Amino acid sequence: MTDAQTDGVPARRIESIIGPSIEAMGYALVRVMITGGRRPTLQIMAERADGSGMNVDDCAEISRSISAILDVEDPITGEYTLEVSSPGIDRPLTRLDDFRRFAGFEARIDMAELIEGRKRFGGRLIGVDEADRVLLETAPGVREALPFEGIARAKLVLTDELVAASAPAGREGA
Repeated sequence: MTDAQTDGVPARRIESIIGPSIEAMGYALVRVMITGGRRPTLQIMAERADGSGMNVDDCAEISRSISAILDVEDPITGEYTLEVSSPGIDRPLTRLDDFRRFAGFEARIDMAELIEGRKRFGGRLIGVDEADRVLLETAPGVREALPFEGIARAKLVLTDELVAASAPAGREGA
C-alpha cells in the first residue's frame, strides 16, 4: 500500500521503529498515519494479536510504550500529537492478511493509479490470489483483481452483516 508521510518522514519508518515493541506487547499494528501540517498528528492504529477486543487501557499502554521509543528515536521534527486507537468495526484494510481475514464482507478500495479507467472499487471481498492481488466481487459474477501494492486506501463498509459478525459472543440481537 502507499506510504503516508509528512516532513519527509515516511510512516513506514515509524512503523519499523515501533512495530516490534507493539508486537512484543501482544498487539498487531494495523496502520501508522501522519497527518497535518505545522503540528502533525501521528495516528497509531492497533488491535490485539489474539483477536479479542481492544479497550482504552490497551490504547494507553501502547501510547506509553511507544512514546518512550519515539522520544529516543525522534523520527518527527518538532511537536506532534500522538493518537492511539483501535481500528473499529469499519476498519481500514492495510495488510494482505486483512483482505483474507475479512473475505465475505463489503469493502471500498481506492487505487493510487487508474485501473481500466477507475480508481474506486466497491464490493464483496473474496480474498487474495497467489499474485497478491485483492479479489473483489463488484457485481454478481463480476470480479476484479486489484494489485495490493497499488492500493491507496481500503476499508470495510459498515453493514448489518459486519455489525452482527463483530458482536461479542452471546450478544447477537442485543
